Amino acid sequence: MKISRVFVFVPLWVFAGALILSAIGLVGQATQVSKPSKAQTGNIESGKRVFIKYGCYECHGREGQGSAVTGPRVGPDPVPFEVFAQYIRKPTGEMPPYTGKVLSDQELVDIYAFLQSLPQPSVMKTVPF
Repeated sequence: MKISRVFVFVPLWVFAGALILSAIGLVGQATQVSKPSKAQTGNIESGKRVFIKYGCYECHGREGQGSAVTGPRVGPDPVPFEVFAQYIRKPTGEMPPYTGKVLSDQELVDIYAFLQSLPQPSVMKTVPF
């Protein structure tokens, strides 16, 4: 009995379609976190205080530089706010979640402003030895 190639490829197409739909769903979930409004601007100094207060520096460093051992780099040039906020609220790694009961939306915006304000590290060639 000869099996048609169509029957072999149909499960692959179904699987690929399901995978694509799942990815679209995840993208949709990531955009559900509200963007900071124009009225909700971040305060850099407050963001730095909150970053220290909640112990973010313990894993990500005082300048957001991160470490291969403790936590990823989060600044300067953090990921887009929507991605940042979604991960803070519902992390997928070892980081604990910081829900709205722990960290307010304004504090989240302030931390993001602090991370955006961090200067780029010096280029290796310009560091005197």
